[in-house]
Amino acid sequence: MRGQSPRNLYGRRRDATPSGQVRAGSSVLISSRDNEKLKLVRKLHDRSWRDKLGLFVAEGEDLVQAAVDAGIEPVELLVAGENVEPALLADVSTLGHPPRVIGVFRRDDLPRAPVPEIGVALWHVGDPGNVGTLIRSAAALGPAFVALSEGSADATGPKALRASMGALFRVPLLAFDDAPGRRIALVAHGGMPTAELDLSGPTTFVLGAERDGLPESVLATCEERATIPLAPGSESLNVATAGAIALYELSRRSG
Repeated sequence: MRGQSPRNLYGRRRDATPSGQVRAGSSVLISSRDNEKLKLVRKLHDRSWRDKLGLFVAEGEDLVQAAVDAGIEPVELLVAGENVEPALLADVSTLGHPPRVIGVFRRDDLPRAPVPEIGVALWHVGDPGNVGTLIRSAAALGPAFVALSEGSADATGPKALRASMGALFRVPLLAFDDAPGRRIALVAHGGMPTAELDLSGPTTFVLGAERDGLPESVLATCEERATIPLAPGSESLNVATAGAIALYELSRRSG
């Protein structure tokens, strides 16, 4: 149940051993910053280590609970005061306010299937906040998938994961080239108004980074180009906003 303490959620308990050591469940309370589990958390703040190990970190009770609600169990679970000293957990966190819980998860445990018929494919969207927000939108307006090209932000990085509000654990992530169905490029100007599009059948909206947009090589792979009509004087939309509007249009038509 949401709102419970990590101890109640995960069955951890604090016991006094005969030697007087404090244990959390079956684990000795971590009291050294050189502990291997804390070293692992520090490493996973770096994308190269996430890529190498296939692991990532979720910080805070809400994100860890979102994973558990989706049936995804942590490889490691660190709980302040239960199996690690609070100050040490705070020291390895990227959050402004120290978390009570940090979980380590496998990328391979994230959802890959079934792949919904609608979604967005992101080309070189490097801002992790935008990637995470679009994953959150895919969960809210789906079911929908999110496909990412090389050069896009890592969806399992701390900023993207927080922006997704835990939706990462529910939304299928695909490689950019694996996005199914008809591809519609979302462009700032010159495309067909989204309200006039035929959105029947499997459909992927393709979006690029705000400054650079989509290169011709990607546009050439799309069957159509679409534009979200804006008020006079408005130049463009944030990519996360544009993607959310596209997902809403797909959801509205399919519903």
